Amino acid sequence: MNTLQIDDPALSSRFENEENPERLREYCRGVAPLPARLETWMQSLCSGPVLAEMVQEYGSPLNLLCTEPFQRNINLLRETAGAFQLDFEVYFARKANKCLAFVEAANQLGCGIDTASTNEVRQSLALGVPAEKIICTAAVKSEELLRLCIKTGITISIDNVDELLLTQRLAREAKRQTKIALRISGFTFEDRKLNSRFGFDIMEIPSLVQRFWSQGLAEAGTLCISGLHFHLDGYSRQQRIAAIRQLLPCIDILRSKQHPVTFLDMGGGIPMNYLESKSDWELFWREHRLALLGNRPPLTWENHGLGLIADEGRLLGKPKCYPYYQSPVQQEWLKQLLQAESEETTIAESLCRRKLQLRCEPGRSVLDGCGMTVARVEFRKQHSNGHWFIGLSMNRTQCRTSSDDFLVDPLLIPAGKADLAQEPTVAIEGYLVGAYCTESEFLSLRRLQFPQGVSLGDLIVFPNTAGYFMHFLESRSHQFPLAQNVFFDPTEEQFNLDLIDKENL
Repeated sequence: MNTLQIDDPALSSRFENEENPERLREYCRGVAPLPARLETWMQSLCSGPVLAEMVQEYGSPLNLLCTEPFQRNINLLRETAGAFQLDFEVYFARKANKCLAFVEAANQLGCGIDTASTNEVRQSLALGVPAEKIICTAAVKSEELLRLCIKTGITISIDNVDELLLTQRLAREAKRQTKIALRISGFTFEDRKLNSRFGFDIMEIPSLVQRFWSQGLAEAGTLCISGLHFHLDGYSRQQRIAAIRQLLPCIDILRSKQHPVTFLDMGGGIPMNYLESKSDWELFWREHRLALLGNRPPLTWENHGLGLIADEGRLLGKPKCYPYYQSPVQQEWLKQLLQAESEETTIAESLCRRKLQLRCEPGRSVLDGCGMTVARVEFRKQHSNGHWFIGLSMNRTQCRTSSDDFLVDPLLIPAGKADLAQEPTVAIEGYLVGAYCTESEFLSLRRLQFPQGVSLGDLIVFPNTAGYFMHFLESRSHQFPLAQNVFFDPTEEQFNLDLIDKENL
């Protein structure tokens, strides 16, 4: 594994003292700023020359990552559940970040891995993750993937009847008892049905079990219902509480028919915060709504609505962005879920009484604080409307999910190079644009202010991108190389190229 050691004594000493994040934010801020929460390791690397050295070594853009916050985030969830004496386990959602260092870190903690493809399963097994600590939740499962799971003893989350029939046939051919979790949806919440493209409707469970297990477990003999699984869109704690309440009686019925259900898996959707301040988040949306109604200058390129549409003085729709500030989050969110009322007691007690393991499959929230994406400034160009385009060596798929935008202020790290041929730098406002040859190639739709200007060779840092933003949509269109993924070890003060890049997996 490639290793780069920190040789700068001044930089090394900075790891002993937290840097002032406000100093880092003074070179770039959004109109209606949204300052990011920054981990100490991020502040330290952004405060010295090492970022420029890393981009020179590994190219632009570069993903810099750290596993220490990942371990902390998992341990805090475990400690929260442990206070209720609850059998609880985290299954890290691999789809949130492709780096193998996170799989290794999760395995060292004894956590499970939630896999969504054949490669994710194979890589997890190759890194020594026990099959019993892996669940396959892929939205579409090929015969190859199912055969691999059956052969190795991995639990399969079953989504539909076709998948169930194929898994049953393959398990019989292999003559292997196969653990499955039925994926359930269609829960009732506030007098309406929570519809989903995933899973069996909860009302179908009795007929489904009767159809496939009517002769009992001994004769069916191949598929063993070891758990129930659900994944709800969004981050509502109350919806998950409702789902758990509705599934507990189903588990009792399944157990009464000798189905050995040992766990209830509530999937992902544990929320986190990207921002320091609730007031900043509220101010941004207040000002953005004013702009969309024509009552102030736009905050986004061409007054992009970010999910909202102005119509005759009204705003329709809803924001199509992650809620970058929300409350409660992470362990407090989990605590409140476990304390919620259930069967004249609490969710936690209902689970404990049944000796039922509660599982979750977080990705974004356990990757909180684990990474940042760094890109080099290649040009500045003034648009006819007076705003500037700042061109970076990256494309928009390298810091993007399926939502409209990444609503966190980037950081600008000055290069400090006076020998480059360029126009003098002055205070400007503008937009970050990327390398794809399309009019829509904006790395951020937000209008940004650069009080001390922008120079060629400066670095733009997108903070806290490890969860989904780095890898979920990344593309090699135009034959651009994918970003390298380099892990920083604060204890050893060194950098290591992730195994997924080193071995071109």
